[in-house]
Amino acid sequence: MNDALTRLNKRMAELGLCSRREADDWIAKGWVKVNGEVAVLGKPVSPLDRIEVDKLARGQQDKQVTIILHKPMGFVSGQAEDGHTPAINLIEAGNRWRDDRSPTRFVPRQRMGLAPAGRLDIDSVGLLVLTQDGRVARQLIGENSEVEKEYLVRVQYGRLPVGEVQTDVQALFPPEQLARLCHGLTLDGQALKPAKVDWQNPEQLRFVLKEGKKRQIRRMCELVGLTVVGLKRVRIGRVKLGQLPVGQWRYLAAGEVF
Repeated sequence: MNDALTRLNKRMAELGLCSRREADDWIAKGWVKVNGEVAVLGKPVSPLDRIEVDKLARGQQDKQVTIILHKPMGFVSGQAEDGHTPAINLIEAGNRWRDDRSPTRFVPRQRMGLAPAGRLDIDSVGLLVLTQDGRVARQLIGENSEVEKEYLVRVQYGRLPVGEVQTDVQALFPPEQLARLCHGLTLDGQALKPAKVDWQNPEQLRFVLKEGKKRQIRRMCELVGLTVVGLKRVRIGRVKLGQLPVGQWRYLAAGEVF
């Protein structure tokens, strides 16, 4: 394929119109035109081609939901594994936060197509986004995503006798190692993007990252001699966990953006 050309579904995703999967669905339904002609799957397009989307596709997209969940410990973010319960099982009417101001009415079929846009491991808690909207997923976990994720992380330093707990980790932890957490570490053979890491109290660090490798914070801490004893995600972009109770969820509000 010519370097100036790209597949239509990829171009639509790049333009923020939808996800690639949605694009293929819309194209198959005849909802997409290129330069006034109904498109076919796999069609190559250039940046100069005019892409039009039928209002039926827009209507379908408007019905898609994005949910903010306060994930408890012991739940996996994605599919059930090793006997552990997936977080999506918490998305039911009884767990909806009573202070959710969204007028959206919950119906069980909204769980269809919900997928986590960024994961929290089974031992971590806090803000988990589940969405049907490919645009949201791309914004949060696409390869070029620059959305910040903020975490509060309780740590211990060095090897401790069984049962002993440090109360002033900050005083023991070398400042040069804190600088390495901010910039200078490598995981999986790749240098990590610069991070913001600072002390919130003598036992707790605040991490702000723009990437999300598997168990990244725990592995970063291991490289500088820290052990994570508690990890909570409190913000993704401009969306905060706030007062949402553990195990409960709410809809992303109209006008609320990451």
